[in-house]
Amino acid sequence: MANVFGIITAIILALSGWIAFKNQAAYENTLVDTESQKTALTENQKKLKSKLAVLASTLDQSEIEAEIEQLQSEETAAQKTNDDLKAQAEAMTAKITANKTKLEGIREKTEKTGDLKALASRIRATSAELEELDQAIAGVEAKLANLAAQNNTAETRIGSAKTKLESYATGQSVASLKTSIRSIYSDWGFVTLASGNNAGVMANSTLNVVRDDKVVAKLLVTAVESKIASATIVPDSLAAGDTLAIGDQVVAAVKADKPAAN
Repeated sequence: MANVFGIITAIILALSGWIAFKNQAAYENTLVDTESQKTALTENQKKLKSKLAVLASTLDQSEIEAEIEQLQSEETAAQKTNDDLKAQAEAMTAKITANKTKLEGIREKTEKTGDLKALASRIRATSAELEELDQAIAGVEAKLANLAAQNNTAETRIGSAKTKLESYATGQSVASLKTSIRSIYSDWGFVTLASGNNAGVMANSTLNVVRDDKVVAKLLVTAVESKIASATIVPDSLAAGDTLAIGDQVVAAVKADKPAAN
């Protein structure tokens, strides 16, 4: 019995030793793997650090380039503004120089004419006198135009009166007479006219009734008022079968014909 326990104990001790050996080997292998992984991690960290440095450098360079580009753009704009201001300054300088030259010329001319204030005062006085003269001339011209119009009206009236006087003297209506038949009284053989002595119709004068530029009858004026007249139809002056009509044109006869009225 003791031998059995001894054998079992020996077997257990042997197994324990073998297991311990295996565990030691596994532990050592684990240590080796851990060191290897540490080494690899260290290398990877170095590589990462290096890449991060390169990336940071690249980013810094891009920012620098962008800033440089912006600065260059601002410099170009500032240069353009400066050039524009310089051109404007040169133009203003040239204008000032030209104005100074003109001013010097004006001063040279005005020195010969005396004091400018006195000269300006004389110019204003002369301008006022000229304006008064212009107004006076305009007034005289207006009066002359009015007198001319009055003269023309007077001459027209004189001519009309002269014509009427001549018509009275000759017993003829005025040659320019143009009127028309206003009404017809065939049973009594007379008509009334649309005009009177205001148009130049004269009593006892002979008138022609015209239709289509032809004399169709003659009239003898028997009575005249300012705007109406009456006249008898001269016998046998109207063609047989023909009749007069209201509105027929009446003019002065070329020759006064004074036939006796029936």
